[in-house]
Amino acid sequence: MKRLVSSLLFWSVAILLANPLAAQDQHFDVLIRGGHVLDGTGNPWKRADVGIRGDRIVAVGKLDGATADRTIDATGKTVVPGFIDIHSHAAGPIYGPRGLRSPDARRRAAPNLVAQGITTLVGNQDGRSVWPIAEQKAALQEMEFGTNTILLVGHGTVRRAVMGDDYQRPATADEVEQMRALVRQGMEEGAYGISAGLEYVPGRWSTTDEIVALVEEIVPYGGVYISHERSEGADPMWYWPSQHRARPPSLLDAVIETIEIGERTGATVVASHIKAKGANYWGASQAAIRLINEARDRGVAIYADQYPYNTTGSDGGTVLIPGWIFTVDGLGGERGRRRDYAQVLRGALANDSLAALIRMDITHEIARRGGADKVVVMDYPDTTYVGKSLAQLAAANGVSHVDMAIELQLEGFANRRGGARVRGFSLSEYDIEPYAAQPWTATATDGWISLPEDGPTHTRVYGTYPRKIRHYAMDRGLISVGDAVRSSTSLPAQILGLEDRGMVKEGHIADIVVLDLNELQDNSTFFEPHQYPSGVAFVFINGTLVVDDGELTWALPGVIITPNKGPNVEATGDMQ
Repeated sequence: MKRLVSSLLFWSVAILLANPLAAQDQHFDVLIRGGHVLDGTGNPWKRADVGIRGDRIVAVGKLDGATADRTIDATGKTVVPGFIDIHSHAAGPIYGPRGLRSPDARRRAAPNLVAQGITTLVGNQDGRSVWPIAEQKAALQEMEFGTNTILLVGHGTVRRAVMGDDYQRPATADEVEQMRALVRQGMEEGAYGISAGLEYVPGRWSTTDEIVALVEEIVPYGGVYISHERSEGADPMWYWPSQHRARPPSLLDAVIETIEIGERTGATVVASHIKAKGANYWGASQAAIRLINEARDRGVAIYADQYPYNTTGSDGGTVLIPGWIFTVDGLGGERGRRRDYAQVLRGALANDSLAALIRMDITHEIARRGGADKVVVMDYPDTTYVGKSLAQLAAANGVSHVDMAIELQLEGFANRRGGARVRGFSLSEYDIEPYAAQPWTATATDGWISLPEDGPTHTRVYGTYPRKIRHYAMDRGLISVGDAVRSSTSLPAQILGLEDRGMVKEGHIADIVVLDLNELQDNSTFFEPHQYPSGVAFVFINGTLVVDDGELTWALPGVIITPNKGPNVEATGDMQ
């Protein structure tokens, strides 16, 4: 009998040691019970309960008998980590008071972002940052906002700080040293790395050597370099064939440069919102993918991010009439004054030499925006034109595509450049799908905070993450649902060096999303963009519900995530 009692005692202790959850009082603030857990690694789902205390996940497993202040029945639903948007404009100088620094608490709640499951975003993109970083952090920390936020040093910002308005040239050695000091300052103040906008002003005139020198400064901090590259298609957005004779950089040139920066510095580098823009450049993704894979095989830590749509941000402001005609002496009038663009165009077309150049550039812009059948009128005085493509309108009017573009300006809104609000669909699934299938491509919005009163916007600001899972994983079968989740969670966490976010794992921060995959759908369209997605049932940020049973709570639990690291210390991902 004594032997039997000892044996029972032994096995009881063994069971408790093997299952410590059974050895403690299992009471949680929140218990998510019975869901299919996709932990963010790409592994298949497992049935498990998730226990949350405070802002941490403290238990993942079979939690029978556990109690909680709030129990969520996730039966038939999928539990995933919160989505990490590695390329966002919600925090930064572009949108300023319309971003996380808004005086409007509704906007600071970032409803269009949290409604799709975004729990962390990376701001100060495309080389533009508020400066100094310490002041930006302090200003944000004085306010409450919805999403966790990571900040970058903007290359363009430090370039302007050093070079002033004299930036249309390579920097001198002394100027580069001054920029290096500013980058170090930004890293010391809590930035996670540096962003660049090499297709934009003033980064357009920088050299690769300049970028390498600045990226070298983030390496001791474990920082990341995120680049809007010099070109996203056959040529940059600033290029007009009538005005620029030298061969401009292409997407492949830009990818090679990003690889070189990573190879020379040893830094983790990211090619932002990777694409192949323009009907005459579709299919170039295959060469870009080969270049990146070969670089990764050599040990270069290069990644990319992507939004899963076939139209870009700049496509929403597509103007087929070249801008230079409105600044030519005698044509454009005074800067800043309201112009009659139709009158300016008529005057320019009366000059045969100018007319030939204008037609050359319109032809180029139509191709760059996806071709005449992919350029769609969104707003025009004659409402019968709305929703029709340039090709359809040209055919209906018996004119060429170029003449139709000219007619839109001459007969449309005289004081609107282009005469119409037009959107081009300049990207192709020939490239979107191959990029999306790469294990090194993270999902990102390249988006911002949007409220219904903001007017036209890109659907990516409402639907990026549901679309990635629904369209590319569930409908197209391009990748698994687990891999779609991984591209949105543990992959961006790995790129950034976040060690306690990006997975449903004990000890991690409780950034969690509960999805109903049967209902998951991005509902935003370009004619009715302000629509939240379906199927995002619950969203936790730092253990606080921001979406509760499909309804926004308007809670503001976000924090500034600061790397707990210094020079020559690897990133730990610990947060302050």
